Amino acid sequence: MSDIKLFKVHPNSVQELPGASVAVEKSLQTLIERHLEALLGVRFLASEHSTGKNHRGRIDTLGIDENNRPVIIEYKRALNQNVINQGLYYLNWLMDHKAELKLIVLDRMGREVADAIEWASPRLLCIAGDFTKFDEEAIEQIPRNIELIRYRRYGDDLLLFELVNATAVDPIEVGAEGEGGSKPKTVYKTVTEQLAQAPPAVQDRYAALDAFLKALGDDVQLNTLKYYLAYKRIKNFACVEVRSQNQRILVYVKIDPDSVVLEPGFTRDVRNIGHFGTGDLEIGIDSADDLERAKPLLVRSYEAS
Repeated sequence: MSDIKLFKVHPNSVQELPGASVAVEKSLQTLIERHLEALLGVRFLASEHSTGKNHRGRIDTLGIDENNRPVIIEYKRALNQNVINQGLYYLNWLMDHKAELKLIVLDRMGREVADAIEWASPRLLCIAGDFTKFDEEAIEQIPRNIELIRYRRYGDDLLLFELVNATAVDPIEVGAEGEGGSKPKTVYKTVTEQLAQAPPAVQDRYAALDAFLKALGDDVQLNTLKYYLAYKRIKNFACVEVRSQNQRILVYVKIDPDSVVLEPGFTRDVRNIGHFGTGDLEIGIDSADDLERAKPLLVRSYEAS
């Protein structure tokens, strides 16, 4: 059971708010789907999506996250329900029916998002009032991106999400050819290539940045996408690009640029400027001193994620 306790502070006392984790009701699923992006950083695509006559299943919630990765969300409605295996079953179906998902994304979000789907690292989110120790252990043995999220309700107006356990794996191999049989056009080097080709000083600077971001909390996950590295809790809090040619590291964080004093060459408002990853504030890390200056902003973004 969750050991999180929530208290309401009064002038001369504190009052513990009793938390409840009853079975996931349809009303809770509807609430989550209505506010999916705010709660989980996932854009809503479909509810109770049918997987067809042969497969005979229904995906509870289907979405696409802020990194353009397909997301399947399954709700554990009973303690003995094997929601992880069920989700994996749907995840395998999804990877065999890419064209179907792409059509849904095309209809709801347009061509640009549909063409940018990150097929190499789909996610499975399992939401429940509680998980067993066997659930937590099981996902450690499965080479997929799986997150176990526990929820609790406090009265009618408070909802808590707690990341119980998560596994992040390297992007799976999706083949050298595009869906139409033609090889995809490569315009940019991948972030892995950029990092490998960067000078030793830049690699060392990234290693220091990586160590700091991972040390912010046990809940930090690193996802290696095609063009950037995403550091996340339930949602992204830092997206890192490496520019080997001009020896720069750029970090995009979810901080309102209007809330900081922008410094040319160090911080920049990128709300209306195209870039990989998510975040409205760009931080340029060109030296060890820049990393030290950036740390309060990185902590701030982490705490807000």
